[in-house]
Amino acid sequence: MADELAAFRECWKQELTSKKEEQRLVSASPSRSISGQSGHRDSKNRYFEDLKNPNKEQSEACSPSKSGGGGEAEAQSEDQPEYVSIARSLLDGRTSPLLDRIQEERSRRKRQYDNMTNVCTASLQQQQQPQRKLKKDKELLEQLIQDLNEVNDIPFFDIELPYELALKIFQYLNCTELGRCAQVSRAWRVLAEDSVLWFKMCVGGGYHQDASVADSPCWKSTLRDCRNSAKTVRSNWKNRVGSITQLQYELGKVLCDVSSCDNFVLAGYTSGDVRLWDTLHWDSTASYLKANSLSANTIPRPHVTHVQVNSTVAAAAYEDGCVDLWSTETGGEPIHHYQIPGRIQALALSPDSPVLGFAAGSDVQLNCADDRGYWRTLCQVQLPKTVESLVLVPGRGQQCPLAALAASEAVYLLNPLEEEPRTLHSVYGHPVTCLDASDLHVAFGVKRTGWAMHDGGNKIHIYSVETGKLTVCVGNSPGDFTCINLRDSSPHLLVCGNKDRRVRVFDLRTGSSVASLYAHHLGVTSVQADDWKIVSGGEEGLVCVWEMRMGAKLWEMHNRHPVRHVRFNTSTLVTANIPDDKSPRGACITDDDLTAHRRHRGVICHYDFSEDASSQDHILPICRSDYTESYGYNYNIGLTVPYDRLSGSHPSH
Repeated sequence: MADELAAFRECWKQELTSKKEEQRLVSASPSRSISGQSGHRDSKNRYFEDLKNPNKEQSEACSPSKSGGGGEAEAQSEDQPEYVSIARSLLDGRTSPLLDRIQEERSRRKRQYDNMTNVCTASLQQQQQPQRKLKKDKELLEQLIQDLNEVNDIPFFDIELPYELALKIFQYLNCTELGRCAQVSRAWRVLAEDSVLWFKMCVGGGYHQDASVADSPCWKSTLRDCRNSAKTVRSNWKNRVGSITQLQYELGKVLCDVSSCDNFVLAGYTSGDVRLWDTLHWDSTASYLKANSLSANTIPRPHVTHVQVNSTVAAAAYEDGCVDLWSTETGGEPIHHYQIPGRIQALALSPDSPVLGFAAGSDVQLNCADDRGYWRTLCQVQLPKTVESLVLVPGRGQQCPLAALAASEAVYLLNPLEEEPRTLHSVYGHPVTCLDASDLHVAFGVKRTGWAMHDGGNKIHIYSVETGKLTVCVGNSPGDFTCINLRDSSPHLLVCGNKDRRVRVFDLRTGSSVASLYAHHLGVTSVQADDWKIVSGGEEGLVCVWEMRMGAKLWEMHNRHPVRHVRFNTSTLVTANIPDDKSPRGACITDDDLTAHRRHRGVICHYDFSEDASSQDHILPICRSDYTESYGYNYNIGLTVPYDRLSGSHPSH
């Protein structure tokens, strides 16, 4: 720093010397030049003297300056270049002007640099703004993919599986196991609450069979509600809580036959009238069915012998060989009419398609409706013996229906595509007593006589529909099998009734007996079962409801005539007590004497055990007795004993 200052001083001295020589060459006034030279010389001498004596300037500054000298000094300072003042400041030891200038220069350059930088940055930002937006969207997409990968990669102990494969594994778990898996982690919870799992579980449980995954926002809640409702309905079944309605038709005279399907109940009477009830719409106009003109104009009108109904068609056969068909939607006049020479022995209607079969003597005829509603005959055959029973195999549709027929000792399988009926079973002297069919099997009871009774008694044979071969043979009873139900029972279960007063349930997979109940003291006439209960009807007019697992009777109802029809679904039960004697001797069954008519006409009962049908108005009076009476019955708790006499419980007290 000292060397630089010395070099600066030398340079400045040379500059002053050169200026002095230039001033000598310039012509000027003597006085001004002399005064200027003397002033300039004085200032130069003063500068170098100040370098030698720095304190001298301070003393001069404290003393008052002369008026003429001060003005000249100010004029000289104004005429001096800027670098002279800077140099003077450096020589005097005052560096603040230089620092200020340096600072100003730095500030100026910094502002210039910032301006240029801002301009470049603004232009660069305008160019990069779409790129930044694209980059931001790309980052969001990468984050979404990462989140999805976290969900798709389901941790299974020390490995990670794709979501679809983990869902495939979880579909083998039940409701309880899925609930436990949902407590493991968030990923397992998301997997365990997947709608596909709960939808399959809901459909597998028998709920919402025709639904799809998109029909419910939460199938887990739907399944819970369905199970709670089923639990309530089962409790109502066990305690006989619900509505009971007797389907009566005063002008029908004596009841002849009853059939039911879903919410329809069809009944035929000795007056020739046919009545259809829709249990969902009791005031439906389709309830009144008119007979054909031939039967309606005959005096007296022929009795109705057989009736059948499904969800779309109702059919009735008369004593004169007429068969009428009605639509369950419109009712009124018949949509088709058949006239058969001879009495109709058997009438059958497919439960899931418009296919009708009937037999008169040994002649059998199968008919079906096409897409336009026109009925046509599929086949017509004649068997060696009179047909006693006819059942249509369900699930075959309109194109290839199958019919199972029982004629004395033989059982046939009739296929319209084959030329002759196929013989399933035929043993001389062993007549068939009952017949039923499901979509896979045909079951019938065989009465054994003579030496065959030593081989275990009467049997039930089950044949395969596809192969026509014997699948299993069950039963070992000395009595005749009077009724059998295979179509409406649970899979692999067969329930039957016998004249030995017992109801039996068999497992078709093993051929073993699941339950054997002593039910009716005059023999069993009709029966049906599901996975937990059995409903049976007896010759004495008693309807009994049993719990299959415990073999205990839940409740019973009694009417005067034999129970010929028993059908139930999840929440409803239809029973029919049909008299054997259609023209009772000594009974006046004219329209004017309804009291005698009521004793002999039979009765149809409709039970509704759903959640919204537990109104007290529909319970029979015998079940509405209270504790203010001395004696009474309470079927809901199975008591038939006098009530306890409590103080204040009776008006006499």
